[in-house]
Amino acid sequence: MYFLLILLMLVSFGIQWRLRSKFKQYAQVGLHANLTGAQIAELMLADHGITDVRIISTDGSLTDHYNPTDKTVNLSEGVYAERSAAAAAIAAHECGHAVQHATAYSMLQFRSAMVPALSAVSTYMPWILLAGVFMINRSLIPLGVGIALFSLTTLFSFVTLPVEFDASRRALAWMDKRGVVTTQEHAMAKDALWWAAMTYVVAAISSLATLLYYVSIFMSGSRRN
Repeated sequence: MYFLLILLMLVSFGIQWRLRSKFKQYAQVGLHANLTGAQIAELMLADHGITDVRIISTDGSLTDHYNPTDKTVNLSEGVYAERSAAAAAIAAHECGHAVQHATAYSMLQFRSAMVPALSAVSTYMPWILLAGVFMINRSLIPLGVGIALFSLTTLFSFVTLPVEFDASRRALAWMDKRGVVTTQEHAMAKDALWWAAMTYVVAAISSLATLLYYVSIFMSGSRRN
């Protein structure tokens, strides 16, 4: 199990490096339509009849996200102002989440409903798990509670997968239909979004592996007790 967790950590680092490398590469390719990420976002929202979502420039790199609470598409500074295949892909992907929100996409609603519970337990969960491991010879209850809480995190990771893949699918379909990318730019956008999706896949698998690790400790303690 330790070997698997270390392997997954190394794979995660590798995918993160590959993702940044891909986005850096595709950021150098000027978009044929000569539109910035912000303009791409504006067009996609308008084409879907969404008028109550704001597009905001945020600090950092690859910090792009859609916030359903205040209905904002947050684009990192580079994506907001860049006219590249990478910027177009990211901007359209985040708008894909806005479209999901506007159309009441079930998996996004499910994920959003889980956020308050996860926020409430995230601070205490690591300490409960740690206490459970140390107290396993006296009581299995703390570790059992920790595992139950951690399972919510794992579930959230897997619920996130269809949400992310669907947002990319919507983004690529819209870019093709709108004609804002060439065939080559579409291939670049698809590749960049695929690597971005892989980070979520590895995160979900890592979360499941960690959950199984704690479950194995619990089962071992149960047999001893």
